[in-house]
Amino acid sequence: MVYLDNAATTRPCEPAVSAVFQNMVEDYGNPSSLHKIGLIAEQNLTEARKSVAAALVCDPQCIVFTSGATECNNTAVFGIAKNYGKRKKKIVVSAVEHPSVSEPVKQLEEQGFEVVRVKPSRDGTIAAEDFIAAVDENTCLASCMMVNNETGAIQPVRRIFSAIKRDHPECITHCDAVQGFMKIPIKSAELFADVIVVSGHKVHAVKGVGAMYIRKGIRVAPLLLGGGQEKNLRSGTESVPLIAGFGAAVRALMPTMPIASDNADKIRTYLLKKLANLEYVTVNSPVESSSPYIINFSVEGIRSEIMLHYLEEREIYVSSGSACAKGAHSSVLSEMGIPSKLADSAIRVSLSRTTTMGEIDQLINAIREGYSSLAKTK
Repeated sequence: MVYLDNAATTRPCEPAVSAVFQNMVEDYGNPSSLHKIGLIAEQNLTEARKSVAAALVCDPQCIVFTSGATECNNTAVFGIAKNYGKRKKKIVVSAVEHPSVSEPVKQLEEQGFEVVRVKPSRDGTIAAEDFIAAVDENTCLASCMMVNNETGAIQPVRRIFSAIKRDHPECITHCDAVQGFMKIPIKSAELFADVIVVSGHKVHAVKGVGAMYIRKGIRVAPLLLGGGQEKNLRSGTESVPLIAGFGAAVRALMPTMPIASDNADKIRTYLLKKLANLEYVTVNSPVESSSPYIINFSVEGIRSEIMLHYLEEREIYVSSGSACAKGAHSSVLSEMGIPSKLADSAIRVSLSRTTTMGEIDQLINAIREGYSSLAKTK
């Protein structure tokens, strides 16, 4: 099996699986309970919070755990708008955000907020000048993702947010860093983001857990009300097994992050070189300013789902874009100005720290064979 859909989800690493099991079978107490079993659960929760905070270089008290990045992004967008959007009714956002950001923003627009969506260039990157220029004294929220989940384009978040904080310090900045976390070094203070969102199952933890960094002093209204867990920002008994697994994955993988990134860069370069030899392939991801873990390309004349299933029959697993879209036409590629003919044949390959050159050779051979076979049946 060749698994090349790691932007959708990753295989949980052994430390994460062990931590989940330990906290389900032995340390299964409620962290809010006052007895010994509850205290152990609370300690495990604290250790996980410290681990995620260390990866973001921030105070552990700034970390809030949730059920995943979608809940984090919804909480951030709606919670910021509720607390800071009473008089300031403008939101500036990139036009290529994940649906967990773009859909809440759309709902706020329907409620009367002015929304400016900054379009990307042909390579999928946002021009920092365009984004900065769109923000004014009436803007309550500026949101820009770190790495695009479909193309791997790295956005100039630090440059954008630093300028916004200089010119409009009251504007709240939010960054969906899901595809950048544990792949690109992130120092919360240097990013100038008031809220940063990350996810567990994208970094070899398990599904169902995410985290928000919320800078001290920033007021985010909670989506869920109840027992007041997570500093009243996310009520509900914490899922300690999933959170502990998240922390264990971060602790295990963080020391080798630079090596893993270098390896991914070498494999991406190798893949791009191989794709360049196929005259019927167009690369949609930017050559520069791109994550080494995500490569988006189109196989001319072969619809995405056709090629995807051809590869699947050979146990090679890729995607046609964001897993959340479930095969729907990519709004990201459309915003980039990529013709429908190419967008309809787009394939996303996303690497992990275990991907090998041999797996890339298998992919390229299968694409070559697939194009030869499928083009004849058109």
